[in-house]
Amino acid sequence: MWRQLLPVGRNSASGGYRRFAWTGADADCRDWFREQARRRGLTYEVDRNGNQWAWLGDPAEGDAVVTGSHLDSVPDGGAFDGPLGVVSAFAAVDELRRRGVRPTKPLGIVNFGDEEGARFGLACVGSRLTVGALTVDQAHRLTDADGITLPQAMETAGHDPDAIGPDPVRLGRIGAFVELHVEQGRALGLTGDRVGVASAIWPHGRWRFDFRGEANHAGTTRLADRRDPMLPYAETVLAARREAEQAGGVATFGKMAVEPNGVNAVPSLVRGWLDSRACDQERLDAVVGGVERAARAYAAAHGVQLDVERESFTPVVEFDHALRDRLARILGKDAGLKVPVLGTGAGHDAGILAGRVPTAMLFVRNPTGVSHSPAESAAEDDCVAGVLALADVLEGLAAP
Repeated sequence: MWRQLLPVGRNSASGGYRRFAWTGADADCRDWFREQARRRGLTYEVDRNGNQWAWLGDPAEGDAVVTGSHLDSVPDGGAFDGPLGVVSAFAAVDELRRRGVRPTKPLGIVNFGDEEGARFGLACVGSRLTVGALTVDQAHRLTDADGITLPQAMETAGHDPDAIGPDPVRLGRIGAFVELHVEQGRALGLTGDRVGVASAIWPHGRWRFDFRGEANHAGTTRLADRRDPMLPYAETVLAARREAEQAGGVATFGKMAVEPNGVNAVPSLVRGWLDSRACDQERLDAVVGGVERAARAYAAAHGVQLDVERESFTPVVEFDHALRDRLARILGKDAGLKVPVLGTGAGHDAGILAGRVPTAMLFVRNPTGVSHSPAESAAEDDCVAGVLALADVLEGLAAP
């Protein structure tokens, strides 16, 4: 399964992946998912929001146990973020069958659409629509860099954009959701554990900073006469690092756009996107508030206008304590081991679902901690350990 997915959407120049929502690479990933379901005799379906499902048993019976993740990527992302959870889900079902386990509850595998938000700028679109955290009107206004709207992209890919929206009936059938994911950090690498259980997802969000100045000739405009938005933007990037260090969070300007984007022109607009996360809301507010105050001071000093808009936000997500503790007991039952429980600064579909269904996460060790990069990795033995751990969890939940 892993070898079949590796070439899909891979960029030969960077070695990373460009599996963006409702593109050809995404369609190839979706075909792969459908074929895996067919090979196992699982019931396959696509919900109103484009999420894919494969079922062992009838989900209409309710109290279903669901696992899975996503197959899309960030620009030039790694091979493990998302796909490891989907591949492991199918492998875990194979393992349960090898053991002769007969689930007493419906068992589902899901591939949530557009988790990374690489194309339309909003993460977890498929799961947000499902729980109603993203309205239909908001979804219809999402646009990619080429001006293509989400409805246009979905329709081109063969999905009806008029059908999207909350799916309470489907959510009501899920008794537990467990997402396996490669760890996007080094906590397990430092402790030497192969698998861990998630405690919470840090609050996080994305903010757009628009610095508006005045376009002018780079060779003939005196420095004193310029209203150059690049200068306060550059100072704000440094301020983000400083504020994050002081508050104990993280802050990153990882994307920017410049107009008119000419080598010999003073920019008229510099637009930068801030990603910030922290272990609690107070620290996150301190980071973002500090960055915005600094940005406004820098903009004023250079005669530049600044607009700041919060484009997305997810509050702290505490995973279901009872389900989390149950996973820890299942995984530690044989050797009496204490399974590491750790928080994460990365967002996931599991975090979106957590407000509606009992949700938990398993992490597989990442030796370098590198993620959202072609260098993202996990050892084969650790991935196998993740599959076996997921199989143990599914057996404990669906065939107690």
